[in-house]
Amino acid sequence: MSNNISDLTGCPVIIGGGAAGLMTALQLAPEPVVLLSKSPLGAEASSMWAQGGLAAAVGDDDDPALHLQDTIAAGAGLCDGTAARRIIAAAPAAVAHLAELGVAFDRDADGRWRLGLEAAHSRNRIVHATGDGTGREIMRALIAAVRRCPSVTLLEGVEARRLIVEDNAVQGVLAVRGDEPLILATTRVVIATGGIGGLFLDSTNPSGCFGQGLALAARAGAVLSDLEFVQFHPTAFDGPSRPLPLLTEAIRGDGAVLIDEQGTRFMADEPGAELAPRDVVARAVWRHRAQGHRVFLDARANPGKAFAARYPVISAFCRMAGIDPAIDPIPVRPAVHYHMGGIAVDGMGRSTVDGLWACGEASRTGLHGANRLASNSLMEAIVCAQWVAESVAGTSRGVRRPGEIGAMPPASEPSAVRPILSQALGVLRERGTMAAAIQSLLPLAEGAGASADPALVGLMMAVAAHAREESRGGHFRSDRPETLAVAQPSRFTMSEAIAAAHGLTETESFRSAVS
Repeated sequence: MSNNISDLTGCPVIIGGGAAGLMTALQLAPEPVVLLSKSPLGAEASSMWAQGGLAAAVGDDDDPALHLQDTIAAGAGLCDGTAARRIIAAAPAAVAHLAELGVAFDRDADGRWRLGLEAAHSRNRIVHATGDGTGREIMRALIAAVRRCPSVTLLEGVEARRLIVEDNAVQGVLAVRGDEPLILATTRVVIATGGIGGLFLDSTNPSGCFGQGLALAARAGAVLSDLEFVQFHPTAFDGPSRPLPLLTEAIRGDGAVLIDEQGTRFMADEPGAELAPRDVVARAVWRHRAQGHRVFLDARANPGKAFAARYPVISAFCRMAGIDPAIDPIPVRPAVHYHMGGIAVDGMGRSTVDGLWACGEASRTGLHGANRLASNSLMEAIVCAQWVAESVAGTSRGVRRPGEIGAMPPASEPSAVRPILSQALGVLRERGTMAAAIQSLLPLAEGAGASADPALVGLMMAVAAHAREESRGGHFRSDRPETLAVAQPSRFTMSEAIAAAHGLTETESFRSAVS
């Protein structure tokens, strides 16, 4: 192909138009940078949908050490303490920077941040904007800043299909705009494509977020880590809409409780009750529903009549469903919400492939461990974008024309993968269904069809989950409920995962597990 965009040659390329990608582009200014977004900015970004807020130790009674303590406790033994400490220490400055960019965070009558409480936090430390519209407000400000930033070349409607890699070093990006193939020659690429919720039937994420960045990195030879850890939000709205609308944890922080159709508060005797870590609450809701009950979020007493003012977005979709949260319990169920795993990166966001960085949910920094603490994700994306930008800017642009380019892969379509992963990698998992998923996904991942990339990501997740013979954080195996004394992150490349899948499918014990 000869479709080089010559005037952009050598510029860093950021893939993804969510908070992580936008902030990285802004932090790189005034260096020229190319930002690829497969849809209009914000249209398919999970950041836009975030209701909770940013966790930061900015209260008078708070301290980064307490925030770190809560993060590590939620992470179930798999947090990287050094990385977590560094990221959390930078969180207050990140909030201030967003405010400087025009984000209208909620304040009290004295002009101080209005701080909310969410699950597993020991202090009120969640900074919100417009009540339950934090993500939308942050994205509004970042999109406006990017559109007026002269150093950012924004290519909307352009989708990256492959990274061009030679000798473990990035040489370019193979992309497509409509039917037009594009080659962006660069030795510096940042993946900021978000999560994997679109690989499941029930998710709070935009359906277009199905691990594209993980597939790009895996096919480039990068190491991926902790892919088995998927966070299910316990209180998604139980209705027909997809993606499922989210009922932010802040509502429970305001005193709402979980009840069943008989009015029984079934989590009252659990440690932390409704504000236990998300994996604990999600499993409790999942099991109660499996016993034939319906589950509801009861906000009638708290926040009661203040609900509509505090949570205008949620109140609006509840009204559309004929529910008034001040007088009606709200039906809820768990849904895929966040992926703790991702592209393995160091403290500056560098992957194991030269010239490839990752930021935001697509990365695995070590902050979240096996279970993300509420509202740590937007914070991580904003904080780490600065360090990724510093590393990119400090790396030589030494571009050479990419060599032989293969055929353009087709646009990805995850519909064949969704029922497989939803069955095998749900809130509760067991060996037989995970083995069956590996058997189903392997031929799709090795094929050349539209399901190949989604199946590859799903396969790597299933292989990691099958190999982790314990329960920890967001990975709970009903056949291995115990937690091992020593926590070890999982790390592997695409070739290692595929080899493991072949090895598993060829063993007699594996065949008996799926029969």
